[in-house]
Amino acid sequence: MVTTAINPYLDRNFAPIREEITTDKLPVIGELPFDLSGMFVRNGPNPQWKPIGEYHWFDGDGMLHGVQISNGVATYRNRYVQTVGWKKERIAGKALWSGFLEPPQMDSPYAGYKNTANTALVWHAGQMLALNEGGKPYAIKLPELDTIGEYNYNGKLVSAFTAHPKVDAVTGEMMFFGYSVFAPPYLQYSVVSAQGELLWTVPIDLPMGVMMHDFAITENYTIFMDLPLTINPERAQRGEPVMMFERDRSSRFGILPRHGNNSNIRWFESPACYVFHTLNAYEDGDEVVLIACRMNSTTVLISSDSQPDPEGNIPRLYRWRFNLNTGTVREETLDDVASEFPGVNENLLGRQTRYGYTNKMANNPLPLFEGIIKYDFSNGQSQTHEFGQGRYSGEAVFAPRPGATAEDDGWLMTFVHDEGSDTSELVVVNAQDVTAEPVARVIIPQRVPYGFHGAWVAGE
Repeated sequence: MVTTAINPYLDRNFAPIREEITTDKLPVIGELPFDLSGMFVRNGPNPQWKPIGEYHWFDGDGMLHGVQISNGVATYRNRYVQTVGWKKERIAGKALWSGFLEPPQMDSPYAGYKNTANTALVWHAGQMLALNEGGKPYAIKLPELDTIGEYNYNGKLVSAFTAHPKVDAVTGEMMFFGYSVFAPPYLQYSVVSAQGELLWTVPIDLPMGVMMHDFAITENYTIFMDLPLTINPERAQRGEPVMMFERDRSSRFGILPRHGNNSNIRWFESPACYVFHTLNAYEDGDEVVLIACRMNSTTVLISSDSQPDPEGNIPRLYRWRFNLNTGTVREETLDDVASEFPGVNENLLGRQTRYGYTNKMANNPLPLFEGIIKYDFSNGQSQTHEFGQGRYSGEAVFAPRPGATAEDDGWLMTFVHDEGSDTSELVVVNAQDVTAEPVARVIIPQRVPYGFHGAWVAGE
């Protein structure tokens, strides 16, 4: 008897949904605050057809799930991001591109990278963009969640576009980068004005291609992470993995002035590690401080590892201090609890914050989150909001209260799935009282599969 293992990323609440729906006035347990007005949107993978070969969670077509809130009432809709690849597969009625874990289809017209726009979202200069770091952003119309099309900054976009651009709420500028895996320049850095004009793009020298998922900004600097998750075509010719975590290679952190270029970047070295997501960075005297979720190593995009690291793939909150005067690096673990998807009140991104938020990982081989951790960096303490038995979330996003003066005056919101009842809801937590029951639980009329990153767009 032959049994076929079910891919966990096509099963249970990782499995895709097929319907795009729009619903008005959702049931609410508790009460939505009347001054909470805007739209929470979350991106994530949702393959529209049965995948070719082995499916990786990162492969699925982008689908947006949005809850609009106004005057204590919530509505919901979900829509595919209608990328070029999504449209071609829609016409064909089947998958045409294989994914990360499959060898490239060299004899196929669909060889190469399919931009799924499935990873994250950014609101900048009055425009929502759906993002995937391998290609161009897609412009999205709010609140409808309709796809407008590829967004190329009037033809000025010459690189890929990171899934995690950084918006400085004080200046209105947005910084982003694009990385290339097989040919230099391996990294290009861009700045967009507050009005949405792409001002310039400059190449940054790297010795080889690396997977660079995120970066950070401070008030005056930009920080890049050249980490040893390397991409080397010569390895593939030797029958070795094209992507590999090289434990014997240092991690490098490049710090350059925000409006600088390769001529004034400074590199700092520290032991090998991997970082998917940064929480924040800021300046403290002569030091640039970076806080992020750090792993000793990672196999997340590698199908096998001959020397598994028992501490690999476990992200923990961590802090680096780079001294611009002496060139030294100090680093420390901030918490032993495994957590990911870090964030802050984005009105203060790039400035020192008292508080930060991460999602607590469940004791499970799958990327499931069982709570929200609030860190108080002034005293090193933390508090956790637990979702309850069999209830798991994605990224929690901070929505500031309009007119708030306290940094943590606002709400944390995320989609939570109840594995027992197979139902989903938007959970809204008072950020100043995270251990309390949610102030509101908005019941979603269909299952919301686990996904990646969200954004809050305030009503104003």
